[in-house]
Amino acid sequence: MDSEDDMHDANSVDDDYYSGDTAADYCSDDDCGDYEFMDHDFEDPHDIVAKHQQKNYVVLNEADIRQRQEDDITTVSTVLSIPRVAASILLCHYHWSVSNVHEAWFADEDRIRKTVGLLERPVQFSNAKLLTCGICFESYPLDRISTAACGHPFCSTCWKSYMRTSIDGGPGCLMLRCPDPSCSAAVGQDMISRLASDDDKGKYARYLLRSYIEDNRKTKWCPAPGCEYAVEFVVGSGGYDVACSCSYGFCWNCTEEAHRPVDCSTVAKWIMKNSAESENMNWILANSKPCPKCKRPIEKNQGCMHMTCTPPCKFEFCWLCLGAWTDHGERTGGFYACNRYEAAKQEGAVMKFSCLLCLSDEL
Repeated sequence: MDSEDDMHDANSVDDDYYSGDTAADYCSDDDCGDYEFMDHDFEDPHDIVAKHQQKNYVVLNEADIRQRQEDDITTVSTVLSIPRVAASILLCHYHWSVSNVHEAWFADEDRIRKTVGLLERPVQFSNAKLLTCGICFESYPLDRISTAACGHPFCSTCWKSYMRTSIDGGPGCLMLRCPDPSCSAAVGQDMISRLASDDDKGKYARYLLRSYIEDNRKTKWCPAPGCEYAVEFVVGSGGYDVACSCSYGFCWNCTEEAHRPVDCSTVAKWIMKNSAESENMNWILANSKPCPKCKRPIEKNQGCMHMTCTPPCKFEFCWLCLGAWTDHGERTGGFYACNRYEAAKQEGAVMKFSCLLCLSDEL
């Protein structure tokens, strides 16, 4: 379907072509009675300009991102009557969707607490003069021992090492848990601020800020080199072309340069065809299948038909029909066959996979 901008451009071309002549010069009253091509001529020109200038996105700088993040944490903390640290952990788990946090929490609070590691009542700290660290097994006075809400004691040195290793491992540190293997209690930003080194605190803070953009379905970073702006998009409100404050224009859907009216799939194929790695991509297309969920190429070189995509996707599917593995079992042919695939092959439905990958008629 043509966008509103395209229709407006088409009307402008018609006006230039006819050089100001009216529709009455080209058809009789009987011929033109059923058509309404001239509706825009009766609109206020200022209204048309305002409609086309209206943006369906918002450009955010670092201060805007921090403010929105703090506002969301405050909202969840206030509504659920929980500490801000716990609210931050919940929002990280639910990809910074306030509505999803509220919905899940009020549906089953106990289950959500168990899932994210939030204890309802923290375990009381022992009054012993000396406690044994659960990692190095040395005894320390109370002022050198720290615990999460679970009460498992670890010395400050071991805590710092544990936090440093987790933070160096990437954004997964935002869902840090107690070092005790049998415990799943969450370790929040308050303990990071109290025990981690200054460098680790800075890394953790950057991970937390970036997660607000990268985990949120409504926001993306501007792909221009060196740009630190993000774009919040109002889904379903029009075209995907956006213009960042750095003057770079891109498609919010695929983050390539703005390419309207060409669709994102065509642009991706064109870039792939003209890339320096085109031969490698040809091999990938000829020897792999796309994950049905994240579309990353997967090569099957051994094993049964039960496939599991790599993290963070982790989607489980059938290699033959690309359907969800939860829908498969003995009734579909077991692990080494797929009745759905055979039935679809007889009907010619599996041809869509080969067409998609530009392969031969047979998979």
